[in-house]
Amino acid sequence: MNYIEAEEYLNSFVNYENIPGISYASPDYDLRHVEEVLHQIGNPHLAARTVHIAGTKGKGSVAAMIAQVLTDSGYKTGLYTSPHLHNLRERIKVDGTLISEEAFAELMTKLKPYLEAANRRQLTFFEVLTILAFVYFHEKQAHFQVLEVGLGGRLDATNVAQPEVCIITSISLDHMQILGDSLEKIAYEKAGIIKPGCTVVLSPQPEEVTSVISNICYKQGANLVRVGKEVTWRGMNGDLSHQSIMVEGRRGIYHVTIPLLGDYQLENTATAVAALEVLVSRGFDISSQDIAQGLAKVKWPGRFQILQHSPIVLVDGAHNVASIKRLVENVKAYFSYKRALLIFGVSCDKDIPGIVRELVSLSPQVIVTHTSHPRAASPSVIATEFVKMGVNSKITENIPQALFQALSLASEQDLICVTGSLFVVAEALDYFSKVPLS
Repeated sequence: MNYIEAEEYLNSFVNYENIPGISYASPDYDLRHVEEVLHQIGNPHLAARTVHIAGTKGKGSVAAMIAQVLTDSGYKTGLYTSPHLHNLRERIKVDGTLISEEAFAELMTKLKPYLEAANRRQLTFFEVLTILAFVYFHEKQAHFQVLEVGLGGRLDATNVAQPEVCIITSISLDHMQILGDSLEKIAYEKAGIIKPGCTVVLSPQPEEVTSVISNICYKQGANLVRVGKEVTWRGMNGDLSHQSIMVEGRRGIYHVTIPLLGDYQLENTATAVAALEVLVSRGFDISSQDIAQGLAKVKWPGRFQILQHSPIVLVDGAHNVASIKRLVENVKAYFSYKRALLIFGVSCDKDIPGIVRELVSLSPQVIVTHTSHPRAASPSVIATEFVKMGVNSKITENIPQALFQALSLASEQDLICVTGSLFVVAEALDYFSKVPLS
């Protein structure tokens, strides 16, 4: 099959990323069907050393940081993340290069007989893609595979791997219909990636989350490294293109600069360094210079990213109450502006009233919109929530219309913030890729 046919075949499997509010697993669900397929093709998921990352926010950034440092250290490194912004192939990379259309089609062709022989109705879009990623990393002879959990952790397809180090980034309320309606329940699902005897790096968490994960580490005989306790950090200086940070780790002090904005990226940097130190303690050759060089090169678009100056156009894929709150705090901390114009669209399964409550503190002029994604909330529903908070909004049918309106209204001293979901951000990035930047 060619690439288009391969992607169509992948899309023939149930895709819970497109179905809001539906649990992906029955009570007796486990990952044996994924492991059986992998066993049939030689267990490719066990070939590379694994860094496994779960969490609500920050896991993609941490994954990108670690993968870049490992590449700079001379290790061929696979990176598996989700969702993608523009192209499905963004999810599978080796040393920063996307899997090619030819390789994707060839691997899907090879896998199809095994997938058809399995219980096809039980396999999902994400599970099939994860299997393909494992095979690709094996064929590329990757030394490391850095795996971002798709959803949860315990029942995520990536959880068949055996990690050198597990990382759990910031946990907050999200996907509650699937993962549970409390931080403790969500933490339990995320902590499902913890294997007996492994080392777990834990980003700063609410106390109830730390308690759950500490207890699971104790039961599993896993070592726990707490960022903010055993590993600390301090922001040094920066501008609107980079920020510098000092991380005091367990093995040394690191002075690094990252081309990513937002105070949470400082926390993510400290988490990445803590995990890299674990790998060093396991005998892998990763120097302080490799860490500094890798972090200086890291790319992770769509997260507190400036697309234009005068007026400033900022995009951020914040999509739950906690991440929107951090976005609002960072907008106020990083920018001086005359007026805020907000372009907002969100998935229908999110806490829209809670998100709106956080956003109104920007005193924004609001344009609500939506993408073509099946989970996108109706703009009229969003607009109603803003009205409840005393804010009237304009409604547009798509992101290009919203950006055109905002740019027409904005002065050079204003700030335009595009947020609500990565799907919204992706379309804004597409728009600006076709527009000359000022």
